[in-house]
Parts: sequence; structure tokens; C-alpha cells
Amino acid sequence: MAARPVIAWESADQASCLYHGDRLEVMAALPEASIDCIWTDPPYFLSNDGTTCIAGRRAKVNKGEWDRSRGVAHDHAVNREWLQACHRLLKPSGTIWVSGTLHVYLSVGMAMMEIGYRILNDIVWEKPNPPPNLGCRCFTHSTEVILWATKAARGGKDRHVFNYAAMKAENEGRQMKNVWRMAATGRAEKIHGSHPTQKPLALVERCLRASTHPGDLVFDPFAGSGSTGVAALSMGRRFIGCELESRYVNLARARLRGVGPADN
Repeated sequence: MAARPVIAWESADQASCLYHGDRLEVMAALPEASIDCIWTDPPYFLSNDGTTCIAGRRAKVNKGEWDRSRGVAHDHAVNREWLQACHRLLKPSGTIWVSGTLHVYLSVGMAMMEIGYRILNDIVWEKPNPPPNLGCRCFTHSTEVILWATKAARGGKDRHVFNYAAMKAENEGRQMKNVWRMAATGRAEKIHGSHPTQKPLALVERCLRASTHPGDLVFDPFAGSGSTGVAALSMGRRFIGCELESRYVNLARARLRGVGPADN
């Protein structure tokens, strides 16, 4: 039987923390309607014994059992389960960002609509230097999609946060489009080690600048290397995350400690 979730890292003011444990147990213990924004990068179910190109060499795509598909119906049920738990946690005006490739975002989008989220945008993250397609039987995969959705109903009294003016200013005075060209995670963000699906801080930070205010509480049920937490804390937001794999908990803890003083 798995151990109950424990706090692996906590900020000095006890306003932010990282849990080591099962995401559903952690979410069940958090208060309803307590989270302003969720940013997460769930498993893409890609570990199917295939290969990819890493640093110019063919390598296995397998990342671990946590990323192995168990069939379309099972994978979709998993996505529905954690997205339903996230829906309970979000404030009435809260928003959620979920990153994924074609292997998972179709399921995530359908699950969102089934649960009652309202999808606001599909952000296309274009990577300028993607790995080549070794099979040469389809186009090179150079993008990921980030679905942005809200709990607030269209036309209702609750309105989601969108810092329109800030995004426009960031885009040289023009409305920002939903296609963002950004480099993949750089070496400087991997000084404590790396996660196989680690996202660049610039990507997470832009999402949080668009949809949160200083002091808001950001949550990540699949914390991985802690990028969501690092981005949130560096921008003056609070953070709660959870991660099940011990090696990634250690990595996230090291990165979170580097943002500011902590109690443990």
C-alpha cells in the first residue's frame, strides 16, 4: 500500500508547498474552490516502446510506467478523473492550463467539455529546433498544444482573469496570437537534473502572467521537476504541487529551494 502524501518542501511563510504522494489523495484533502489557477503537464501516454531522436541519436521513448498507455478508454478515464478533481478545487472564476501533444490533448479537451469547463484557447507552442522524424513517414513533430479553460460559465457573474493589456504590451502593442514560438528547456534550467518532459520556464511564466495576479494560488497535480512552482514563486504567486516519483520530488525540491528561503 502506498504511503500517504507528505510535505516534501515548504516555503518559509508556509504559503507554498510540494507534496510527495498521489495526486488524487492530495487534491481530495485540499479545500473546495481554493485554487486560482492550475498549470499542469500530465502524462502523454507515449511510452509505447517506440524510438525518438535525442542529441542526434536514436533513443527509446519510454519514460516510465506512469507514461504507458493502457488503451484509449482507460487513458480517457484517467484524464476525466484528475480533471474532475481539479474542477472541484478551482474557484468559480479559476482557470486551468493543460499541456499535451496529439497523443493526449484530444482526450483532455473532450474530458474538459464533459465535466463542464469552458475552453478559452488552444495555445500552439512551436519549438524552433525540434528533433528530426526518424521514421520519415509523417511530418516532424514541432508543436505542443496547451488548452486553457475556465470554470466560469459564459455570460455568468464570475469572470476569468485575462491580463489583456499586459499580453498586448508584451507583443509590441499588438494582440497576442495563440501561436507562441519558444525554445525548449535550456541547460540553465537543468542544473539540478532534468525531467523527460520538462517545460521551459518562459512558457509557464507567460501563461501565469496572462491569467493570474500577484498573491494568487497556483496548483500543479503533476509537478514533475517543479517548473510550475518555480515560475509561480518567481512571479510573486503562491504554489501547491504534488509529485509521486521520488527522483522528481528531489529535483523539484532542489529547484524550489533555489527560488527563495524554505523551512525544509
